[in-house]
Amino acid sequence: MSESKAPVTQPAPVEPISLDHAVTVSKNIPLTTHKGFEFHVRPVERSDKDALGEFFTHVSQDDLRFRFLSPIPEVRSSLLDDLVNVDHHHKEDYLAFDIDGKTIVASAMVGANDDKSEAEVAIVLRSDYKNRGLSWTFLKYVIEQARQSGIKKLQSIESRHHHAAIQLEQEMGFSARSFPGDSTLLLLEFDLRANLPAS
Repeated sequence: MSESKAPVTQPAPVEPISLDHAVTVSKNIPLTTHKGFEFHVRPVERSDKDALGEFFTHVSQDDLRFRFLSPIPEVRSSLLDDLVNVDHHHKEDYLAFDIDGKTIVASAMVGANDDKSEAEVAIVLRSDYKNRGLSWTFLKYVIEQARQSGIKKLQSIESRHHHAAIQLEQEMGFSARSFPGDSTLLLLEFDLRANLPAS
């Protein structure tokens, strides 16, 4: 008499591994600054809100003031919502990540008008990632992305006291003039139909 065989059962589905951070970095080859610092860039996602909030805790008070053109003690939840809820067409926020894929080291906002004839750009870096050539390489990347999206002119509104940003943008080809109606600000403009200076 033959023995009966036990029914074959399928293994239970495996639950996906939950990462301890809610960010995803593109698999593209990383950008490298002239000082040898490597980083990845990708557009913001809604799930980046908490990581972006953490990033802003590592930005100096002066840089927060320069970025938002007003003294703010912290970046509140409602402002973070504005930064992560973008349409990826007229408004974009690019995030730069350290090569570890977890640490946001810089953020760049680009907001264009309806016909994309011009767009405002604003960049901010973590304080402990300065002096690595990140600003130049990141801004160069953002300029190229804006050009490819059909934007014709980039504008940056800077406090006259933000000397480092003004110098960087002028070195990259931005022209500067007084901001209409506010003598404490400068308006820097870059014609995206012009050639970008070599790094």
